[in-house]
Amino acid sequence: MPTAATAVTAVAGIVVAGYLVVFRPGNTPNSGAAIAAAAVSSSQAMDVLEEQRQQDIVLSAASRTMRVVGAPKVAAQPSQAAAGGAAGAGGAAGGAPMAPPDPGTAQRIAYNMLSSFGWSPSVYFSCLNNIYTRESGWRYNAENASGAYGIPQALPGSKMATAGADWMTNPATQIKWGLGYIQGRYGNPCNAWSYWEAHGYY
Repeated sequence: MPTAATAVTAVAGIVVAGYLVVFRPGNTPNSGAAIAAAAVSSSQAMDVLEEQRQQDIVLSAASRTMRVVGAPKVAAQPSQAAAGGAAGAGGAAGGAPMAPPDPGTAQRIAYNMLSSFGWSPSVYFSCLNNIYTRESGWRYNAENASGAYGIPQALPGSKMATAGADWMTNPATQIKWGLGYIQGRYGNPCNAWSYWEAHGYY
């Protein structure tokens, strides 16, 4: 019988076995395992082991340099009574692209209106949605004790008359005013959302 030393290592999920076979004088391979072992030279087995050792060194070094750089923030839904501020208050996470809202909704009006202000709806609607969902729930008649009113929670609500005489009841008029407010003060809805996240209002 041969005397065999076996080295086994895993590379990328595949088990590779290398055999170093030493035959005693007068013995010949007499089993399938011994014949397979004899087919792999000791230098090949050592090459595989050395390659795995080098990979282990690299992975070990990389694991020591990994660190947590941050965690996502999730803002709580404020109560309507807590809303307020320069244009109201609200909040949520994200600026990820969203699918277009359902037709006939205030959200769809805003989605379609964004491009008229030079903003891509697929980029900026999610930020606007984060703000208005928390400011007013997209309700045109939302108001709070501070006097903020409408979808954008204009304070006072009568500011929106500059966008149309029907500012109290028309979501499109309110949204038009709200987008103008965001453009003038923050440049775009995602900047406004970042400010809201930091301050609790926009």
